[in-house]
Amino acid sequence: MCNYCGCREFPLIGRLSQEHWDIAECAGALRRAIGEGRHGDAADLLDELLARLVPHTAAEESGLFAELRADGPLADEVERLCAEHAGIHSVLEAIDPAAPDWPAVLAALDRLHQHIDHEEHGLFPAAVIMLPLAAWDRITPGQSPATTG
Repeated sequence: MCNYCGCREFPLIGRLSQEHWDIAECAGALRRAIGEGRHGDAADLLDELLARLVPHTAAEESGLFAELRADGPLADEVERLCAEHAGIHSVLEAIDPAAPDWPAVLAALDRLHQHIDHEEHGLFPAAVIMLPLAAWDRITPGQSPATTG
């Protein structure tokens, strides 16, 4: 995760980054369980990952991404990231617990890792630069960097 640009000082970015950390930790545990053949644990970890991932992506898309889409210059990047959300979710949510396709899960975890990296090191710092404080006030009422200083 990024630690150099200060974007985590924005409460929403800080929260989303912490969620990324938690999601990455869960994904790592899932990867290890699959690799070690602990498929019962892997199934539970997949459920846990989805329980973290689904609300996280919904929050990104309805908050930060909506503002970035409206602002304009990053709209194409936001659309690409939303498509990645949909692709990762579609694979992970379609796994049959009775006959899991663990290679498909591992491939989705690779995509998830790259996706988080793009958000942390590309989109989040760019959002801090691109969005006006009024946009931050809309997506984090009472918590803009101007009020939390």
